[in-house]
Amino acid sequence: MKQFFATAFIALALVGCGSMEHKAMSGLTSNKSVEINAAPAKVWDIVKGFDGLNKWHPAFSGDVLKSGANGKVGAVRALTLKDGPTFTEELTAYDDAKMMYSYKIIESPLPVDKYASTMTVTPKGNGSVLTWVGNYITKAGSGKTDADSQGLIDGAYQAGLDNVKKMADGK
Repeated sequence: MKQFFATAFIALALVGCGSMEHKAMSGLTSNKSVEINAAPAKVWDIVKGFDGLNKWHPAFSGDVLKSGANGKVGAVRALTLKDGPTFTEELTAYDDAKMMYSYKIIESPLPVDKYASTMTVTPKGNGSVLTWVGNYITKAGSGKTDADSQGLIDGAYQAGLDNVKKMADGK
């Protein structure tokens, strides 16, 4: 009887670990967008430079290409946050005609791992919609919860989108 309970306990523990692992592997998603009273081309001109994040996002003081060129898949940029930390990202897709690019984090002080993101500009009526979507997991050993990680990324996206709206709307 003791062996039955021990076997059942181990089986339940393994099933529980498998569920937790599946949850961690399924990851988190941040999906933010803003409607802008400006033509899509104007909004795209603000955000399209892979080395220009610091020109429109208030949290960044620097954005420099370390290798490659703007609009070329494989380009790597070094970003510097206003409070000092830096990290690197790689451009994984770029389509000027569709006003879209994707990138991934290579190295980062952020509490996220396996981060990949896409930014798109689409027309809406006489204006545009700027959308920023990212998928990631909370970095193991970061001491942060999934809610902490998602709050950080959601907040970063919203701050950037809000600033682009101000710039494009001329307000």
